[in-house]
Amino acid sequence: MNTESPFDLTGKVAVVTGGGDGIGKGACEILAAAGASVVVSDLSAEKAQATADGIVKAGGKATATACNVLEEQDLKALIDFAVKIYGTVNILVNNAGLGGGGRENPFKIDRAYVERIYAINVFAPWQLSKLAAPHMQESGYGSIINITSMSSINNDPNMAIYGSSKAALNHMASNLAFDYGPLGIRVNNVGPGATRTRALASVLTPEIEAKMLAHTPIKRLGEVTDIAGAVLYFAAPVSEWVSGQVLMVNGGGVQTLD
Repeated sequence: MNTESPFDLTGKVAVVTGGGDGIGKGACEILAAAGASVVVSDLSAEKAQATADGIVKAGGKATATACNVLEEQDLKALIDFAVKIYGTVNILVNNAGLGGGGRENPFKIDRAYVERIYAINVFAPWQLSKLAAPHMQESGYGSIINITSMSSINNDPNMAIYGSSKAALNHMASNLAFDYGPLGIRVNNVGPGATRTRALASVLTPEIEAKMLAHTPIKRLGEVTDIAGAVLYFAAPVSEWVSGQVLMVNGGGVQTLD
């Protein structure tokens, strides 16, 4: 590790899914600020472009593309796009996800719902990692960062599918670290606690927030920048001997919806 610039990503290329909003947008912005060229992908081309435009306006390097992570051909197209524009892929942030919010009544959801959640939260990160790995190996630098969730270790009502999909993502990362490590690629997960995003706002009430803070030593909810900082840590050379880990960013506590 270069101790003079342990967080410098100059010359590195980062691909971020779900980069048009929330944590994904924050990840794009902090990676670009550290010097990376960022491919911002999102289901919404307009949101992806807005994030990229903001980065460029701030003096960074970014380009945008639409990607539906449910479509396998879109996953390949995303990596191909990054290689075409910037020549390689060094950093992959699997941020796009779906589910949660305490809306998964086990008697009302069906198999199609379960398959959709797992396709987005587990299969897409696995497939994108597989597609990006050869480019990371060839370039001599690789870091895969999956955005998991506190739900992967919490016990909450009406969260069985989302929570178990994120738990699967944790275990997948710890195992892929063994497969990808010899190729010079690190695989780690960032687990946000309750973070102020549009998704949280859809379920947050003053009563729920008070209950969350009662079990949070650092007496505030998370901000997007808190999570983005953990992404930068795993993306940067400072963590070059760290792999197979899950870092929970949660104010030192446990935030649940109940």
